[in-house]
Amino acid sequence: MVLRAEPTARQARLGLELRRLREAAGLTAREAAALLGTGRVQISHIESGLTGVSEQRLRRLASHYACTDEEFVDALVAMATDRTRGWWEEYRGLLPTSFLDISELNHHAAFRRDVAILYVPGLLQTESYARAVFSSRVPELTQEELEMRVRHRLAGQQITIPYELVIHESALRIRVSDRAASRAQLTKLLELSEADNITVRVIPFDLDGFARAASTMTYVGGPVPKLDTVVRDVPHGSAFIDSEAQLGAFRTRFRKVEAASLDPEQSRDCINRLTKEL
Repeated sequence: MVLRAEPTARQARLGLELRRLREAAGLTAREAAALLGTGRVQISHIESGLTGVSEQRLRRLASHYACTDEEFVDALVAMATDRTRGWWEEYRGLLPTSFLDISELNHHAAFRRDVAILYVPGLLQTESYARAVFSSRVPELTQEELEMRVRHRLAGQQITIPYELVIHESALRIRVSDRAASRAQLTKLLELSEADNITVRVIPFDLDGFARAASTMTYVGGPVPKLDTVVRDVPHGSAFIDSEAQLGAFRTRFRKVEAASLDPEQSRDCINRLTKEL
């Protein structure tokens, strides 16, 4: 069987969850392979995402691992048997893998929650805002690379799932470009905040006791809570966080930040006021 040269984050997550189930059952890869009638290397390849696994084999493994969470197993089967070739695939080999992994994550998301402190999230950026953000990159991008990133960002902005954004006033005031671009960005936020599935909340500067400036995150809901994912920016791309303990901590973080924010109507009033100041 041909091995994948570079598994996607979704493929790697499937393998990781199967390894977690095996380890929770107290089995070695060799013991799991014997139960499945295959070799240890095959189990290793499945758990690293280098090769896929059929529904039949996955369910057999789950049974051997004494996993009784049927909803979770069904979700893993859906991941294993999904053959979606999304719009982002046209950028494979042209953009960093993390761009494509986030696009795939959004495509399969049940919901999404963002906390933004310094920038408007990419999902809501105007073309001029996105171009300004990418233009500030060091080392500088070529014009072709810049335009490709902008096209990719705009292509992934269809928001059909429940989406909650908590954004600090600093992100609304920072001008990544000029006044006109900032005004257009705030106007777009106002328009999107009227959608039934989108909630925008603002954390104002004059809020006392806000000590969570490091809470920037993207929280993406999976088909079951165990398959949720948190995405955070790191110096060379994006980090995907998926351990149950950390997911629980980030859920709590989001709710604390949300509780400190203005309600949706007050937030729209705040954004409208900032728009008029430009």
